[in-house]
Amino acid sequence: MLPKSFIFQWRLAIGLLILTSVITPLALNYYVRFVTRNYRHSDIANVPAESIAIVFGAGVWEDGTPSPMLADRVQAAVDLYKAGRVDKLLMTGDNSSLDYNEVQAMQDYAEAQGVPIDNIILDYAGFSTYESCYRAKEIFGITQAVLVTQNFHLARAVYTCRRLGIKAIGLGTPDWGKFSHKGMIHYSFREFLAVLKALWEVRVTRPEPTFLGPFEGIK
Repeated sequence: MLPKSFIFQWRLAIGLLILTSVITPLALNYYVRFVTRNYRHSDIANVPAESIAIVFGAGVWEDGTPSPMLADRVQAAVDLYKAGRVDKLLMTGDNSSLDYNEVQAMQDYAEAQGVPIDNIILDYAGFSTYESCYRAKEIFGITQAVLVTQNFHLARAVYTCRRLGIKAIGLGTPDWGKFSHKGMIHYSFREFLAVLKALWEVRVTRPEPTFLGPFEGIK
């Protein structure tokens, strides 16, 4: 029979391991929110003027129209444009197949709201937040921007872009209370894990995006 002191130490070690595995992810998520707190806004009036806004893709319906979450993002970017806070909009999202095109849906929505097509730039290979930020800097030459997305996603987006060399300010659109409670629980849990992945990518691995290509710049 094992000594009681050994059993106690073993249980203590297991307990500390479990506690650490819970506290560390929570602490890292808090860290990302804390260090981006001064760069995130929910009111257009508080967003400083920049030359461009980066709008992140968020899914389209089978008929090619934006999902409600994506429509909110694009509408907020349109509002920024009409308020004179930005001059151009970079739509970044997934166009990985011929029958799925987030950025075209985003362009169509913004154009229908009165944004001239000449002031809309499309990034068809923004397959993730990391890839969108990476490509915004390396392909389009963006060094300062307003990021537009829902509040639950904004801290990660701002943190990622800033770590990749873009002085990003964020405009967050409503999520909790607007979208279903069940849906927001799902998105929030997924975001919790995505923050950990983002920290690993920007601080450790720095992978290249799926596609890079030649420098395009933005005039």
